[in-house]
Amino acid sequence: MDSSYHPAKFQLKNVKRSLVFSKGLPALYSSRYQIHHQSSSIVEDELDPFSMVADELSLLGNNLREMVEAEVPKLASAAEYFFKMGVEGKRFRPTVLLLMSTALNLPIPKAPPPIELGGTFTTDRSRQQRIAEITEMIHVASLLHDDVLDDADTRRGIGSLNFVMGNKLAVLAGDFLLSRACVTLASLKNTEVVSLLAKVVEHLVTGETMQMTTTSDQRCSMEYYMQKTYYKTASLISNSCKAIAILAGQTAEVAMLAFEYGKNLGLAFQLIDDVLDFTGTSASLGKGSLSDIRHGIVTAPILFAMEEFPQLRAIVDEGFENPENVDLALEYLGKSQGIQRTRELAMKHANLAATAIDSLPESDDEEVVSLTPYMYDYVLKNVREPEILKQLREEMASMRGSQMQWSPDQVDTCLQCL
Repeated sequence: MDSSYHPAKFQLKNVKRSLVFSKGLPALYSSRYQIHHQSSSIVEDELDPFSMVADELSLLGNNLREMVEAEVPKLASAAEYFFKMGVEGKRFRPTVLLLMSTALNLPIPKAPPPIELGGTFTTDRSRQQRIAEITEMIHVASLLHDDVLDDADTRRGIGSLNFVMGNKLAVLAGDFLLSRACVTLASLKNTEVVSLLAKVVEHLVTGETMQMTTTSDQRCSMEYYMQKTYYKTASLISNSCKAIAILAGQTAEVAMLAFEYGKNLGLAFQLIDDVLDFTGTSASLGKGSLSDIRHGIVTAPILFAMEEFPQLRAIVDEGFENPENVDLALEYLGKSQGIQRTRELAMKHANLAATAIDSLPESDDEEVVSLTPYMYDYVLKNVREPEILKQLREEMASMRGSQMQWSPDQVDTCLQCL
């Protein structure tokens, strides 16, 4: 055997560029396996992106619950509504940021530092953990405000805060989360990072306003849609990734690579979210399916369908208050390549994100090198897919040995997963 063989470097070389689709959703097949060398044989173990930072994610959850405590009980209850155990969501953004931190050669600490709101943080890693917490607070605040604007009644599989406690308290809870995020952000004492995250809040407001005030031409423009998507979804993760690189002391070039990774990951994530709005089930999404089109929001699948069937434009211009227009739009979508083209566009951005990761500085640290497949997995593996598959497995297990027929909902779940 070649004495120069290094398993981690071998793995890094071979997982890159191995991009495929799985079950019609973006996935990275070979990045789901970590290759180890054991007794002259190669063993493949399935990767779990969450496992790399599981301990930090648990700490992050506890920290967030402490950070959103308020003097007024009603406000405290509202602020912690989506931080409670069981309704914390996928924690997609904090996971990406913590993985990025490790990718930039800041090892995971053995003993995490204690949290103190508004205090100073002594290690680079603890400062980056604060970025993950700030990002999650900004994200949840935006969800609370969006649900009020959209008059939503569900979020993450439960009643939305505005539905349960009313619009006024939901708005105040979102404002409170933003204020707590600002306090923690100021404690990092880095003006460039403060500017980045302040710009994110501006982008969130700009994106939402763009969505509410579109002209007919803007509503049917893919360019306008992608700019709005960047503001509403991708700006937060891209600028937070850049903040991670800045706090790691990386060069401006590396910071821009981190930004490009987050930007393209965020765009790919939203494009797949657009697909799932048409193909997913309410149970798997945690909210009603067809939510966007029923609220009159035109997304990528419909925009692509409109290119094939220009007559769809008249239906879009008329609006979707009439359920018959929703049905007509879905009929055109079903005859078009709108879903497939949206997936392909998501794949394009996923590839761009993978290219950014590929360009990050190399490291001799095996922990850092072995992280790359996890980062790729987050580029291309839709994080909702495991939830759908888990639900299907549970329903199939419940049918085992039973003569009962599957309910329509169970059949629907099965069809959506295959």
